[in-house]
Amino acid sequence: NIIKGKTELYSWLKNNEGTVFINNDYPYLKDNVAGIKHLISYGTTDADYTGKLSNNERYLEVEIVKGTKEIKTIATQLVGAYNLPNVLSALCIGKTFEVPEEDIKTALENYQSSNSRSQWLEKDGNYIILDAYNANPTSMKAAIENFAGMPVQNKILILGSMMELGATADKEHQDLIHLIENFSWNQVILTGKGFDNLRHNFLHFTNAQEVAEWIKNNQLNNVHILIKGSRSMKMEEVLN
Repeated sequence: NIIKGKTELYSWLKNNEGTVFINNDYPYLKDNVAGIKHLISYGTTDADYTGKLSNNERYLEVEIVKGTKEIKTIATQLVGAYNLPNVLSALCIGKTFEVPEEDIKTALENYQSSNSRSQWLEKDGNYIILDAYNANPTSMKAAIENFAGMPVQNKILILGSMMELGATADKEHQDLIHLIENFSWNQVILTGKGFDNLRHNFLHFTNAQEVAEWIKNNQLNNVHILIKGSRSMKMEEVLN
């Protein structure tokens, strides 16, 4: 239903001779642009502007493969390989509107995320990815897999419940638990009602304040932490 609602925009653009910037990596998007004459594409392959992941140890670095003359790499201050499409879309739109390549590169490399959107923080001797602006099954999976793949030690995973999933909520949270079990963590902390009555051997707290108390009592040092959850869970309060 979300896809149906969003692609109503395509229908309007098709009837009004509009332009679509499209991520060619997603077949479900390509399937919905039939009849639109003006398409400008970006992605990892088969697009007007293409790029690929070159480094993701802490911050995302992107190698530009096609579409630029001067830009070869973009060293962002963004956390997570899942931000690659965002970088490529910004590049694509900037080039289309004739922004100088030097300005595109400078803007993307200087941008720092805020408002709990994949922020990299250092606090009390610990390293934190704060990604607590929102959460759904897709973004949770991407964030967890990215964190699991980072070449760092002493990882603690702190997850808040996902909201507005309706009848699928228990299944989606249980699937998330199964995903977590595929990786090695120093500790996993699950928070909120979404994880009530599900099968797991992890720590479980009611809210972010209880997690904050656990952190205070355990005096963490030199650990890497991912904090993610739906907006209503206010997982950023874990850091208070």
